[in-house]
Amino acid sequence: MQIRTLIVDDEPHAIEILLKYTANIPEIRIVATCSNAIEAFQVLQRHEVDLLLVDIKMPGLTGTDLVRSLKSPPMIIFTTAYHEFAVEGFDLNAVDYLVKPIPLNRFLRAIDKVMHQVKGKTGVFEERPDTPALLPVKHFLYLRIDRQTVKVDTEDILWIESIKDYIKVVTRQKIYVAKQKISVVEKLLPMDQFLRIHRSFIVPETKVEGYNPNYLVIAGSRIPIGRNYKQACAEKFNVRPAP
Repeated sequence: MQIRTLIVDDEPHAIEILLKYTANIPEIRIVATCSNAIEAFQVLQRHEVDLLLVDIKMPGLTGTDLVRSLKSPPMIIFTTAYHEFAVEGFDLNAVDYLVKPIPLNRFLRAIDKVMHQVKGKTGVFEERPDTPALLPVKHFLYLRIDRQTVKVDTEDILWIESIKDYIKVVTRQKIYVAKQKISVVEKLLPMDQFLRIHRSFIVPETKVEGYNPNYLVIAGSRIPIGRNYKQACAEKFNVRPAP
């Protein structure tokens, strides 16, 4: 059984964080993401939802107003930047209440509570088929493009470039352009695999084909190394930095 989940938040970055967190939890299936409570209400009328990850303070209808409008609400995890809404959230029988910025370990604790509730009702998580002890972890970057959330496998990324208020995510198959800050995207990437080499460039280490004190070569293209990043790049590639 999968837990059908709806994410509701008026902040695209907050949705991206939750999508990243849930991407590697096989029991969680995202039904949709919504930027306001009215849109979420409409989705809830059309789809079966087991778990609602909902921000409280949103323009117009609040997250708590949304929950009160539902005759049979699903399991609820409230997310908010405001501590003062906690009592109200738990009065609505929320499974948990998460304060932004939400650490991954705190999010996983909340999902664990959800799974225990599901297990207590159905027992579906008590017996699971044997699986290998270690499975490859897939990472995805979620981009908001033309009012849609686009899922990009980080293994396909050649480099990410910042262009003013936009980023360009370059893959072998396609180039994605999204209105996003590179500093925000940097936090969403598995940084043990990616390297910031310039105020405007992030690259995956495994795609680097060549090193020069002033640039890296990826897929035949030269990606500049910023002055403030030369020392770190030199140490990463075990060479002496240029003077």
